[in-house]
Amino acid sequence: MFLRANSFTTVASVAVVVAALSGCSSFGGKQPAAPTKLPTASLPSVAAATPAAMSAADDSLVPPNAKPGQCFTRVWNAPQYETVTTRQLVEDAGSRIEVIPASYKSGSKRVLVKEASERIETVPATYKTVTERVLIKPATKKLQQVPAVYETVTERVLEKAAHTVWKKGTGPIQKIDAQSGEIMCLVDVPASYKTIQKRVLKTPATTKTITIPAEYRTVEKRVVATAASTRSVMIPAQYKTINTTEVASPAKERRIEIPARYKNVTSQKLVSEGSMEWREILCETNMTRSRIMDIQKALQAAGHNPGNIDGNIGASTMDAVNAFQRAKGLPVDKYLNMATVRALGVI
Repeated sequence: MFLRANSFTTVASVAVVVAALSGCSSFGGKQPAAPTKLPTASLPSVAAATPAAMSAADDSLVPPNAKPGQCFTRVWNAPQYETVTTRQLVEDAGSRIEVIPASYKSGSKRVLVKEASERIETVPATYKTVTERVLIKPATKKLQQVPAVYETVTERVLEKAAHTVWKKGTGPIQKIDAQSGEIMCLVDVPASYKTIQKRVLKTPATTKTITIPAEYRTVEKRVVATAASTRSVMIPAQYKTINTTEVASPAKERRIEIPARYKNVTSQKLVSEGSMEWREILCETNMTRSRIMDIQKALQAAGHNPGNIDGNIGASTMDAVNAFQRAKGLPVDKYLNMATVRALGVI
C-alpha cells in the first residue's frame, strides 16, 4: 500500500499495479492478490491491467526508466491558470454645461448707540490678617543621666576534652574463634562543648545636656493692605450689530469635461494544460519499519511533529509530511513521495 492515511483499499490496489509495472513483485514477502479496479479518474486504463497486458500497453501507462524495487503512482496535475486584467471602455468622454448660481455673503455692520464716558469711583481700603510669633518662655538646658547599657552574649566553652575509650566490638561475630578473646576497639570520643550566656557592659553610664527649646505663641492681627483711594473709570461706547446681505459673485456658466469611463475586467487565462505523470512513492515493497522511523525522526528534526516514533504512518505523520512538503515547495500528496523522502535525507 502507499504510505497514506485512510483509503487503504484503493491505495493498496494502485500499489499492486505500480509494483507490477516497476518490478515490485511482492509486499512484505507475500505474493499480492489480483489487483482490484481503480477509480477511472486517477488511472483509467491501468486499473484492470495484468502484467501480461501491461507489456502491450501504451508507453504512457508504464513508469519511464523504472528500476526494480521502485514504486510509482500516476497523479493528475491540474491545469494552471493566470489572472489577466483588461481595461474596457464603459462610457465615451464628453462635456456638460453647468450653471453656477450667484453667491451671496452675509455681513454685519457695527452702529454706535452710546458714546464713551468717564466716572470717578472711590476705591475702599483693603485689609489683611497676618500672624506673628511671640516668645513666651526662653530656651534652657538641663543635665540628664544616661544609664549604662548591657548586652547578653553567647559563648561556647569546652566541657570535656577529646579522648579515646575501649569498646567491645558489635555485630554477629564477637570472637574470631574459640581460642580468641573478645574483640575490643579503641574509639575516639570527640570533645564536647556547652554554650553559656553572660551579661557584659556595652556602654558605661554617662550624663548628657538636654536643651529645652523656647516656647512661642502665634497671634493674629489685622493690618491695612492698601489705603483707600479714587480712580477714574472709563465707560466704553455702546454699539449694536446689524445684519447685511451682499452679492459675492454673480451667476455664470462653465463647461465641465467628463472623461471617458473604463472598467477592469478580470478573466482566467490557461497557462498549461492538465496532465498525468508518474510519481515515485514509498510503498510496502521499498519500505521497512526502521526506514519509516528514520523519516519520522527527520520530520521531527525539521520542526514538524510526526507523532510517536513507531515506524507506522498515521494521521500525525502524514500531517507532518504535508507541512514539510509545503515548506520545501514539494508536491503535496496524500502519500509519501520519494522526492520528499530524499529531501528529508533518508536514502
